[in-house]
Amino acid sequence: MAEKQAQTSVQMSEPDSNGLPMRTLPTSDNRKIHLGATVSFHNICYKVKVKTGLICCRKTTDKDILSDINGIMRPGINAILGPTGSGKSSLLDILAARKDPHGLSGEVLIDGAPQPANFKCISGYVVQDDVVMGTLTVRENLQFSAALRLPMTVRQKEKDVRINQVIKELGLTKVADSKVGTQMIRGVSGGERKRINIGMELITDPAVLFLDEPTTGLDASTANAVLLLLKRMARQGKTIILSIHQPRYSIFRLFDGLTLLAGGRMVYHGSAQDTLPYFTSLGYTCEEHNNPADFFLDIINGDSSAVALQKIEEVDLDNIEEHDCGDKTVVERLAEQYCSTSYYQDTKAELVKLSSGKKAKTEKFFRQITYSTSFCHQLKWVSRRTFKNLLGNPQASIAQVGVMFTLALIVGAIFFGVKNDSSGIQNRVGAMFFITTNQCFSSVSAIELFIVEKKIFIHEYISGYYRLSAYFFSKLIADLIPMRTLPSIIFTSVIYFMVGFKPKADAFFIMMVTLMLLAYTATALSLAIAAGQNVVAVANLLLTISFVFMIIFSGLLVNLTSVLDWLAWLKYLSLPRYGLTALQINEFAGLNFCPNVTVPEVANGTCSMTSPFTICTGEEYLAGQGIEATTWGLWQNHVALGCLTVIFLTIAYLKLSFMKKLS
Repeated sequence: MAEKQAQTSVQMSEPDSNGLPMRTLPTSDNRKIHLGATVSFHNICYKVKVKTGLICCRKTTDKDILSDINGIMRPGINAILGPTGSGKSSLLDILAARKDPHGLSGEVLIDGAPQPANFKCISGYVVQDDVVMGTLTVRENLQFSAALRLPMTVRQKEKDVRINQVIKELGLTKVADSKVGTQMIRGVSGGERKRINIGMELITDPAVLFLDEPTTGLDASTANAVLLLLKRMARQGKTIILSIHQPRYSIFRLFDGLTLLAGGRMVYHGSAQDTLPYFTSLGYTCEEHNNPADFFLDIINGDSSAVALQKIEEVDLDNIEEHDCGDKTVVERLAEQYCSTSYYQDTKAELVKLSSGKKAKTEKFFRQITYSTSFCHQLKWVSRRTFKNLLGNPQASIAQVGVMFTLALIVGAIFFGVKNDSSGIQNRVGAMFFITTNQCFSSVSAIELFIVEKKIFIHEYISGYYRLSAYFFSKLIADLIPMRTLPSIIFTSVIYFMVGFKPKADAFFIMMVTLMLLAYTATALSLAIAAGQNVVAVANLLLTISFVFMIIFSGLLVNLTSVLDWLAWLKYLSLPRYGLTALQINEFAGLNFCPNVTVPEVANGTCSMTSPFTICTGEEYLAGQGIEATTWGLWQNHVALGCLTVIFLTIAYLKLSFMKKLS
């Protein structure tokens, strides 16, 4: 059998009946995991450090999230059920190799062998929230997943066949070329969005598919349709593991395996059909029309009618307080009863057989992320998607350019036709101060660049779609540069001639370059502040405060030569100062504000004696502001803006890198 192996994750074997290469999961010992993998977990314990007490005297303690969890999940639908805070999402993430290994012990095996190092990249994981690009169509989202998750050795024709197959399997044929939808764009329904999220993971035909609360936000009918879809996939040999809170009965009866958790402890693990008989054997009887899922949660919480009846029959009234002392007592008793059953003993015996001779260290493989495509391929596709998203959001692209053009007309009209007199000096400086301030605050929109797409980025990065560097540079190429360059060009072209700045070509282009550099630097600062933030409003507040203090030290509101020495250093952090200084040198150098004074008088500096104006030349004005009117005095501001841009972008990149490591 001829084999083709991708750079990292998916191996190709003989084509199936549709002509598509079948995908398998490679391991460190070149073993292949085929569809229908068995996931077993052995002695899983998970602790996290929490801080308690007041801020002044906080203590760090360990909190048990999961305690000695054992089980086996085979092909079919395996549900993890439990009340809020029971640890079901933590267990799901551990099985999917997506949990921070600190505080984690135990091992997870796939078909009795150590979990592959890149398991998180080659398995499917559907997160609770939607992580698809709303401005793209259903097909375009699936094409993006296929382009980055399938090996480059797979031909485009085969990828298209796979995409069409997934669309057909998920029942998305009618909406295949419709946009998914955003807050501004009407798109597909909630159930269709959930199926698209599932389809993004099915592109690689994974052996194991994980789903975190797949029914969240869906009505009862839509949720039932999604689970019926998963049931069809399970019958085809897929191993499906999902966490769910409180499913209705029509959903519960679709489960093949059930794991009940409470307080981080396992109270049942086995066949879903055997759950009711098991609890009946413990003395808990489900009423005829009661939902089994609700019944189990009531037992765990200790507030069901069945629990009350059992306690009345088995507990003396004198001792009722001792037995009915809260959730913890109920959970501990249920966990102890389960450990003494044949279900638990049989599971332990099977686990011993699966793990015999196989040892795995959890800490080694949870961190590795591998990729099926090259950096250039990832950069091309992520940049392409970013461009489409930009064009699909007119309120963020076309509107911004339109606002900038309108604002330039208004400002140009206010400062129209400046003259070479004292009022001309004031109007020039006022216009340039407004321009630099506007360039800073117009860059505030960049804070949404990473915050809005944070969930998408984290999921796609962990799943091995692309490298962090490919994502970061694609944002600079496809979003940052065009959205800051084009408005700067338009703004300069309109306002320069309306205001009547120096009529020289080199001065015009220097002003344009200055505004571009200022926009780049302000945007880079926005990204550095916003990266890692969860709330746009918080990042907006921090950035606004930063710009306000920078404006104070821009050189207009206060004469920088008069600032106290211990505060004077703050001017080096002011972005508007560099922009305003460069614009002033570019404009004032060579200007004469004393038209009735002869050139020798200007050169000798005696114009103030024969003219009503105290400032006769642009150089005099610049000297009064402590600005060096030389070529280097101009370009050093550009160099400073360029250096600050690199520094801020580096900070943003490092914060993104730190953020994804914590995910």
